[in-house]
Amino acid sequence: MSNERRLCCADCVNPERVEQIRKNMVREETLYDIADFFKILGDSTRLKILFALLGSEVCVGDLSTALGISQSSVSHQLRILRQNNVVKFRKQGKAVFYSLDDTHVETLLSEGLEHLLQKNIYEEVPKCPNLV
Repeated sequence: MSNERRLCCADCVNPERVEQIRKNMVREETLYDIADFFKILGDSTRLKILFALLGSEVCVGDLSTALGISQSSVSHQLRILRQNNVVKFRKQGKAVFYSLDDTHVETLLSEGLEHLLQKNIYEEVPKCPNLV
């Protein structure tokens, strides 16, 4: 592409650009999977739980008390997160401890918060010491 700025209008088409976009486009099935993944993160209760799990394992009772959400609701949301490989669990006797599945989840939370902070949506930085 030349150094000239190209104007784009509804009636003109750049065949090279169209071909490049088509060549680099993610498969349709993958796009649906990504959309479903982001739907999982699109619930504020699930996000509260995920932020509470940053950097530590937590049991349902502690999550419920800390977040002010019923244990049944926390368990329901954790089941959804677990089924979608966003959190994992470890049993110790009768107790079940949950944590983030991997660093990708932490990165998504961190980048989402950073994006909002960078756009000056919040005047002050929320206290979240586990995020870089």
